[in-house]
Amino acid sequence: MATLDDDLTTTATETGFSGVVRVDRPGEPTLVRAFGLADRAHGVPMTPDTRLGVASGSKGFTALAVMSLVDEGVLSLSTTARSLLGTDLPLVADDVTVEHLLAHRSGIGDYLDDDAEPGEYLMPVPVHVLATTEAFVPVLDGHPTLFPAGERFSYCNGGYVLLALLAERASGTSYHDLVRRRVLGPAGMVDTDFLRGDDLPGDAAVGYVEVDGVTRSNVLHLPVLATGDGGAHTTVADMHRFWTALLAGRIVPAATVTTMTAPHSDVPEEGARYGLGFWLDPVGDGIGLVGADAGVSFRSAHSPSTGATWTVVSNTSEGAWPVARVVAAALR
Repeated sequence: MATLDDDLTTTATETGFSGVVRVDRPGEPTLVRAFGLADRAHGVPMTPDTRLGVASGSKGFTALAVMSLVDEGVLSLSTTARSLLGTDLPLVADDVTVEHLLAHRSGIGDYLDDDAEPGEYLMPVPVHVLATTEAFVPVLDGHPTLFPAGERFSYCNGGYVLLALLAERASGTSYHDLVRRRVLGPAGMVDTDFLRGDDLPGDAAVGYVEVDGVTRSNVLHLPVLATGDGGAHTTVADMHRFWTALLAGRIVPAATVTTMTAPHSDVPEEGARYGLGFWLDPVGDGIGLVGADAGVSFRSAHSPSTGATWTVVSNTSEGAWPVARVVAAALR
C-alpha cells in the first residue's frame, strides 16, 4: 500500500483534506491516516479515532433496522405507509410501500433540496425542534407526489425519515434505539451513535461549511439530532466492523443482505445502481454508502469479491471526494 499511502498524502495536502481514511485489503497491513483539524477553534487534530458525521451514509443503518423488522414480521416490504400514518401526511399516496421508500421509488415529494449549495440553510423550522422523528411530521407535510409509486428512482431524504417514522410506530421503539439495538450493537460499532449537534463530545469533529465566504460550524444547517435520512457519527474502525458484520449475517440474515444489495434501479447520473439502502457499483459486486451535507462528506465501500473495505470521511462539504477517487482508483 506504499504507493496508495503516498498518493493519499499528496492529494490530502494539495486539497487541504480534513478527515480520516482507512483501507483494508486481505493480506496487507491496514492503512489508516488522519489529516487536518477536528476542531479549528481549539486546534484539535484529527485522529484515526475521531468520530465524524456521515450524513446520508447512515441511510444504510435505517434500511437495516427496517429490514430487521420485516424479518420479524413487524413490517413487510408491502406494508403501506398509509396503514401506519392514519390521517398524517395526506399527500403520501395510498399505495406507497416500505419497499418503495427503501428503494427511493416512492414518488413522494421531498422536504430537502438535494441540489442546494452546502452553505444554504435548508431546514424549514428551527433546527433545535428536530430532536425526534415525530417532530419531522410537519416538515414532511405539504409536498405533492412527483410520480406514481414504483415508476422510477428519485433520491428522497424525506422517504427515509418516513421509514424511521413507520418503524417507530410499528415497533413502539424510538428510531435511535432501533438502530442501536438492531444495527450498531450486533455490528460491534462501539463508537457510533446519534450525537446532538449542539452538544458534541470532545472526540467528535466539528463540521465546517462556507457561508457567504466565511467558514462556520454546520450546527445551524442540520437537525440537532439526526433521524432516518442520515447524520449518525462514526469512526473508520467502526465502518470496517460494519461491513464485516453485514457480510457475515450478524446484523440481518445473509438472505436479507442479498435482497438489499440486489439492484432495484439503474442510476446512470450517479454512475451507479441502487438496492434497498445501499449504492451498488454499475458492474460487479461493490456495495457502498455515501453521505454529503453541510460540513460533511463521506464514502465507504466494500467489495465481497476482493474482500477490500475502505472509508473516507471529512468534516467539510466536499473534502472527501478527491481522496475517495484516489482510493477507488487504487482498488479497481
